[in-house]
Amino acid sequence: MPLFCLLLLAAVQIVVVAGDQLLVIQAARVAARAAAVSADPVTAGNDAAHRALGSSAQVSTATHDAYVTVTVSITNGTDVPLVGALMPEVHLVGHATMLLEPP
Repeated sequence: MPLFCLLLLAAVQIVVVAGDQLLVIQAARVAARAAAVSADPVTAGNDAAHRALGSSAQVSTATHDAYVTVTVSITNGTDVPLVGALMPEVHLVGHATMLLEPP
């Protein structure tokens, strides 16, 4: 029974990390969209990503020819009771590229 509970908590931790990965990818998409329609893509992309994930997110926004690429990363602390201490922190990264549009 204790092993079953430990495995169940490990599964919960995996689901939490997967959900956070989806949030990071969505934040990168939102930031890329904000950057694509802005006169200042770097500032707009960085601001949008920080609004979505908070100030702890690392954001990189770059323009290449007619495209803008936003990379967002966070370190996810594993904090589910019992199994969180057994699992290392996870580094989550999301990328998004969009065509620049005239502001």
